[in-house]
Parts: sequence; C-alpha cells; structure tokens
Amino acid sequence: MAAAAVDSAMEVVPALAEEAAPEAAGLSCLVNLPGEVLEYILCSGALTAADIGRVSSTCRRLRELCQSSGKVWKEQFRVRWPSLMKHYSPTDYVNWLEEYKVRQKAGLEARKIVASFSKRFFSEHVPCNGFSDIENLEGPEIFFEDELVCILNMEGRKALTWKYYAKKILYYLRQQKILNNLKAFLQQPDDYESYLEGAIYIDQYCNPLSDISLKDIQAQIDSIVELVCKTLRGINSRHPSLAFKAGESSMIMEIELQSQVLDAMNYVLYDQLKFKGNRMDYYNALNLYMHQVLIRRTGIPISMSLLYLTIARQLGVPLEPVNFPSHFLLRWCQGAEGATLDIFDYIYIDAFGKGKQLTVKECEYLIGQHVTAALYGVVNVKKVLQRMVGNLLSLGKREGIDQSYQLLRDSLDLYLAMYPDQVQLLLLQARLYFHLGIWPEKVLDILQHIQTLDPGQHGAVGYLVQHTLEHIERKKEEVGVEVKLRSHEKHRDVCYSIGLIMKHKRYGYNCVIYGWDPTCMMGHEWIRNMNVHSLPHGHHQPFYNVLVEDGSCRYAAQENLEYNVEPQEISHPDVGRYFSEFTGTHYIPNAELEIRYPEDLESVYETVQNIYSAKKEDVE
Repeated sequence: MAAAAVDSAMEVVPALAEEAAPEAAGLSCLVNLPGEVLEYILCSGALTAADIGRVSSTCRRLRELCQSSGKVWKEQFRVRWPSLMKHYSPTDYVNWLEEYKVRQKAGLEARKIVASFSKRFFSEHVPCNGFSDIENLEGPEIFFEDELVCILNMEGRKALTWKYYAKKILYYLRQQKILNNLKAFLQQPDDYESYLEGAIYIDQYCNPLSDISLKDIQAQIDSIVELVCKTLRGINSRHPSLAFKAGESSMIMEIELQSQVLDAMNYVLYDQLKFKGNRMDYYNALNLYMHQVLIRRTGIPISMSLLYLTIARQLGVPLEPVNFPSHFLLRWCQGAEGATLDIFDYIYIDAFGKGKQLTVKECEYLIGQHVTAALYGVVNVKKVLQRMVGNLLSLGKREGIDQSYQLLRDSLDLYLAMYPDQVQLLLLQARLYFHLGIWPEKVLDILQHIQTLDPGQHGAVGYLVQHTLEHIERKKEEVGVEVKLRSHEKHRDVCYSIGLIMKHKRYGYNCVIYGWDPTCMMGHEWIRNMNVHSLPHGHHQPFYNVLVEDGSCRYAAQENLEYNVEPQEISHPDVGRYFSEFTGTHYIPNAELEIRYPEDLESVYETVQNIYSAKKEDVE
C-alpha cells in the first residue's frame, strides 16, 4: 500500500525535513496521505531526530504521528542504539522520546569523562576513586555502558586513547556489577544448587568485555539436551525424561532409566559433539570458562563435570559433585533411597575422561594415591566455586608475560569475595598492588585489615606500610611534567623518536617507542643483571621505553634497535595509553605524550619520509 501511495519514501522525505509552517504549499496534500504511509515515511531511516522534532511541530496530524511513545520515536531509538532494544519488553509502555533524550545525555556525559581520563591519569594507574565520576552519573547504567561499547567499536585505527580508557571504565563497571551479583548469589541457602549460575559469574568476572549470560549458556546446553533426548528416544521411546518440559525437570529414581540417560549423554557429548578433556593444554584459563568450554568443546575435570552435571540433572539423573583431590569427579548413587550409604554405594563419573564410570579403587588409581572416605563426599556450590577460583589463582601465579597480572588480580578478587578474611591472600593482594605500583591507598586499607585479623603478621605488614607511605610521599613531591627536547645538546645522540615501529636486532621482537632517555636511567643492579656493560656502548647511550608485541614493556639500548622495514600494528594493551592513532607506518602520540616529547613528531615524519617512501619508490 505504501508503495502504491508514493514512489518511494525518499521522494517525500525532503518535504518533511523543511521547517515549514502549516499553510506552506503542498503540506496539506502531504498530511492527507494515509497514516500508515506517513508513518512509513517517517520511519524510513532518512530523517534524523532533529528532523522528526521539526516535522512534529508543523501541524496536529504530524504531531500525533510523532507522539513520544509511538513507533516513529521507537524507530529513531532502535536505529541509533540497536543493542539496547533487548532491554525493553514489547508489552511495556515506553516514552521513546524521553528514552532518546536520556540516552543521548548519558552518551555525552560518558564521552566527556572518557576524554578527561588521559589528562588526569596519564602518569599513573587509574586510582580506586578514579571511576567515581561515572559511578555517580545520573541515568541508567546500561546507557553509559552502551556508549562505552560504541567507543570501543569505532572503526579504524584512530581514537586509540579513547578506546583505551573506555575499555578500562567498562571493565571496572561490569566487574563491580558482577561481583555484587556473585556476593548476592553466595547468600543463597546451601540447598540452592545452581552450580552453572555460579560458574557463569566467575566466567563473566574474568571476561567482563565479552557478551556472556546465563540465558545464552543455558540455551546452548538446552540444545545439547535436545540431542540427548533424540538419542534417548532411540533407546527407550517411553523414557520419562522425554516428557520433561523445557526449563522443568524432576528426578527419576530407577537406576536402569538413569543409566539410559547417561549412555545417551556419553554418546552425544563425546562421540557426536566430540567434547574431550584438554590434556594438551591443561593449564589454560580458557578451560575454566564455561562459554569457552562450549565453544572449544574441551575443558578440565571441574568444568567438564559442571557441564555433565547440568545436563544430567535436566534429564532427571541426580548426580552430585565430588571435590576429589587432583581430579574433580561426579558421583552416582546406586543404593536404595533412605538407606545408610557409604562410598562404595556410588559409581564415580569422570567427565574429563569421556564419562567413564569408576569404582572407589579406580578413583584412587586415577590419582595414584589412597584417600580418606571424606574426600568422596558431596560438596556445595560455594566449595565448587572455591575450587574453580583456586585453579584460576594458581594459573594467575604462573603468569609470565602478562605484566598486568590481570588473571591473578581477578582471581584474588573472586576468592576474597567468597572468603574475605583469608590473611595470606589479602597479603598477596597487597604485595601485588605494591609491586605494580597501583592503588597505594587500597594497599594501606588491606594491610590494616590484615593487622586486625592476624597481629602476628606485623613484620610483613609493617614493611609494606612503610614503603607504601614512602611511595605516596614521592608522588606528592613530583612537580610538573618532564619535557624532553630533541634539540637540546644533551640529547644529540638520540636517533629514534616516539611512535616509530622498531625491531630488536638480537631478539627479533617488534615494538613501538613510547619514551627515551639520553643514557640508561636504571639502577646499578638492573644494569648488572641485564649485562648492559657487555654492550659496545654500555650504558652511555640512549635507551628506549618500548611496548612489545608480546604484551611486555622493555627498556632497550639504542644499538640493539633498528627500523622495522615492514611496520605493523603492535598488539599491546597499553598502546592507547600513549598513542591516538596508527597510520600504517607509525603511531601518532596522544596529547599527553606529545607534551613530554614536543619535537619528536616532526622527527617521525622525516624518518617515515626517508625510510618508507624510499622503499616504496624502490618497489615501484
């Protein structure tokens, strides 16, 4: 009908966009069009919010069509911010014009704060109270998060500094929300056994920028359950599990019927879908994240067991988790209901080992040691989560190349959320923050808490308190910004500039320069440990701060660096802290870095012209 009334919406749109008075020529003809045709035109996507505002002020007919809760403003909102529509129910009354205004205001405020972060926190890690501005903003938090996601999704190699701080803010906001949800979850009574929900909170906290939800994970598991039901139907077409409705289940008590479910599960999981224990890359944190277990179809005993347990319970098999040492297991009761049971009345299931069913003797053979009966007992949700986080904590301590120790920091947060008075972990957290040089005020709070819990830690606490206070005093004494001019006589030997993509002659790594010193500024111990004296020019040569492609930060001697003839982006998490754009040949410093090296950018342009333009001419 719309096509019959007008050749296309685009032909009528220009007339609508004009700021015309009601008596303007042609308007009466336009407003006499059927309402659905006018609505189709107004929702065509060619008009901006400002256009709709002007159109609605021309006459009563158009004002009624553009009512704040109507389809026109809903479409404006949907086109501008499509990812937010999932938060609205089709049956809810929504004032779309007001939502549009609130979302637009939230976006402007979020961008204002992101823009301020580089100037405020360039020379230090964002402090604990650094996020208070955005926490205190008025309006729905989902609007601020959506704006931060929009910044992160900006195309191209520009706005790197904006993306860097938007990511930090979004990471913080989501982690705080997830941690609050986890703490509320842990307050549930002991008989609340949603193991999957708890595991998802851990997954979300360690991956706050990923789109992970219990609903989506459950949907994937439901699809596996459907496959199991299909196989089960071939085994026993009258099996009671087949009558369970989606989202509802009850336990079946006959052992033979339970066995049929487990047989069907083992076929689907391990033969059809090819799930398996990850023996080749066992010590990988991805093995503990449930969304990754489903994507990669592999995991370690505890994550594979939680998947197996969830599917079995949905199909009526009351499996239980066993916190077995070195290898998490499930147990399946073979005894009569109500009878007094011991560990020999259960079969133990190794989900990591393709659902293999084990006796007590075989369990001990599995780990190569005899264990007490208590270790065959069932554990509650909190104990299961404690083991998962404990595994992550062990992996975090093994981190070598990640100098931010993000996994260790995240796993400490999670563990202390469950057990806030663990003195040794509190001490580890304080030492970690002290080592990284971040959040000194929080370090003091942690140390005070430790001293209250265990006065016997006075020696370790006193040492950290003293040095943390010294760090705070040094920060207070810092004055101004150190500006390094290439034209200064003492910098005459500096050959390279910030933003250049370099290659290390000896180790072969690619890197970008983000700072330099006319001579080595490290202490004698570092110089000795790094064997700097063995270099032909020793420490009396320029040294460069570089961000390396493997995620590390290094301090390299000038004689060990050379231009990278095939420059490429450096995938380092801190690139955006120092640079605003990658041009294809070099990085452009952001405003804060340029203040510190005001003459370097001109030098970079000269170098790029000489090195890369000459190479291009040779190729041609």
